[in-house]
Formats: sequence, structure tokens, C-alpha cells
Amino acid sequence: MTKAYSRAVTALFCLFLGGLLVWHVLLPDRDRSEVENRTLAQKPEFSWAALKDGSYTAAVEAYFADQFPLRDEWTGLKARAEQLIGKHLFNGVYLCGDTLISKVEAPSDGLDEKNLGYVAQLADKTEAPVYLGLIPSAAEVWSDLLPEGAENFDQAAYLDRAAELGLPMVDFLGALETHAGEPVFYRTDHHWTTLGAFYGANALLEAMGKEPLSQGDFAPETVTEDFNGTLYSTSGVHWLTPDTMEFWVEDAGLEITSWRTGAPEPGVLYDRSYLEQKDKYSAFLGGNQPLCVIRNEAAAGQGKLLLIRDSYSDALAPFLVQRFEEVHLLDARYYRAPASAYAADNGIDAVAVVYSVPNFITDRNLVLLGQ
Repeated sequence: MTKAYSRAVTALFCLFLGGLLVWHVLLPDRDRSEVENRTLAQKPEFSWAALKDGSYTAAVEAYFADQFPLRDEWTGLKARAEQLIGKHLFNGVYLCGDTLISKVEAPSDGLDEKNLGYVAQLADKTEAPVYLGLIPSAAEVWSDLLPEGAENFDQAAYLDRAAELGLPMVDFLGALETHAGEPVFYRTDHHWTTLGAFYGANALLEAMGKEPLSQGDFAPETVTEDFNGTLYSTSGVHWLTPDTMEFWVEDAGLEITSWRTGAPEPGVLYDRSYLEQKDKYSAFLGGNQPLCVIRNEAAAGQGKLLLIRDSYSDALAPFLVQRFEEVHLLDARYYRAPASAYAADNGIDAVAVVYSVPNFITDRNLVLLGQ
């Protein structure tokens, strides 16, 4: 009886695996996963050289893993099973009740200190004042939500070290901590919300001696209640309520120019086409690009600001252009010319290096700031 039972279980298991293999062969390969928001591995081409050096077998393994039938459903089921056994960390993302918070790893290669040095070099090469604004992530601002004993990089201590450069600092930490009880970050994404960006804008304006913005001057528009962000994709935790996304700033009177392909072309403050896609955060300015300039005719004579930016600035810039004639957003990952030369050539009045702390301590492109 026991042997017959074992044989039956083995046969069913083999049948199950065989069925999955046949299913995999019959299904067309997918180019990308909308849930994970990434391109999926495709069937590799065979060569004896690739087989010999091991790259072919590695590519085949990645291909089968990415094209596995019902991959998205299995990923979510795996996370559910791990939650039931008490796990709190899922692919580098902490599950904190109804909120996902990305773990920030401590830098190990000295890049965090080198990048501070590159900012100092930029300040030495630029006639306009250079402000340093490092945005702490939810792991710092909402640290009370993290599981007990959760490992996390001390971002506040790093901000103290950054202040030792002697450059004027933007107190994003203070601004966000003051409003930590409000939804200043998304629950399924690593970015700050439009509300968080509003508080961040006032922190930057205060540092520059500009008049702060009034929340009452804006009429927030809810543009989606179905935003599942990067942490949703990374963690496999797919059962939380999606985030709500808002646009606050009217684009009337604003002129947006983008340099996506090296030549100027009309841009948009909010690209609503992204609201129908997985990557909804890219609706802010249409996502990452080498250079973007926003001009506000109503703020003529109030100066030109250059932001050395990561993606947090896409939600920040619409607020800043209320107090500047022009806001220039330069992404060091894609714009390869010296930022100091750009500032001089375009009559920039102030430069702000605005990065989230996790991005700043890992970005290898900031070496270009020292050129």
C-alpha cells in the first residue's frame, strides 16, 4: 500500500512537471512582465563557445525562469507562503503591515564618500551657489514601521557627514519627519508622493531664501487609484491595496522642453499615457531623460535653477517652477557633458544636487560632476 501510494505520488509529480514543460513550449514567449516592470529573458542562441564558458547554460536557466507558466502568480504565492512562516523581508523589501519599505544596504565600496567629493568639486567649478539636497527614503522617515531588529543603513548619520562639506544643505529629512504621519511616500513604491514632493519643494525654497508655497493654492487631482509601484514588483507582495496618485500643478503658462534624443522637442508636465501602464510614476515629466527644461512666464526674473536629479525630482520640479523662471533637470546617468559648463552656458543662478540617499550612495555616474 505504501509503495503503491509512493509510486502514485511520483507519477503525479512527474505528470505535473511534464505538463508544465509542455505548457511552457506551447506558450509564446513574453517580452516583458508588467507586474515586475522589466524585460524578460528570451531563448538564447546556442554556440559551442557559449556552452564551454557556461554562459549558454546560465542563459537557458534565466530563460526558463522568466518564461515559466504563470510566473507572476507563482511569485505572489511564494511571497504569501513566506509571510505565513513569519518572514518580513522579501527580495530586499520589508513588509510593514500595509506598507512596503525598501531596505537600504550600507555602502561597502566607499562610493558614498566619493560622491560627496564630486559634489564638492562641482561647487568649486561653478560660480552659482551649489546646494546639496539628499532625500531620506521611507526606511528612515518611517523607521518606526520596520520590523523589530530590521537592518538598515543610518541615513540620518550620512546626512550629518554630508553637511560637513560646508555646502548649503536642504533639510529634506526635517521636512518629511515633521509630516511623517501623512502619506509622504507611496506604500508600494520607493518614491515620495506628490504631497511629499510638496513638502520637499518648500524645504528647498526655504534653503534658498524663496517664499514657500501654500498648499491651499493647489487643487489636487486624483489621476489613478490603481498604482502598484516598484516595491510591489520587486517583493512579490501583490495583495496590498494599490496606491493613489495625484497631480497638483496646472500646466497652463508652462513651457516644457525635453532632450530625449539629443535634440529639443516639446515635453509635458504630466504624461497621462503612463497612467494606463505599469510604470505610472513616469507620468511625471514623462519619466527619465537626459535633460528637461520647464519655463514659467509668470515667474520671469525670478532666476534659473539647475537640478542635478534622480527620479524624485520629476514630482518636485512642477512645484519649484512656481518660484523660478526656469527649472533645468539634468540626469547625470544620460547627460555626459560637465554640469559646471552647462550652468555657465545657460545662465544658471543656483544649482541643487537633489538625490534620494539610496540612489546617491550607489550612483557611479556622479563622477561627471567633478569634471
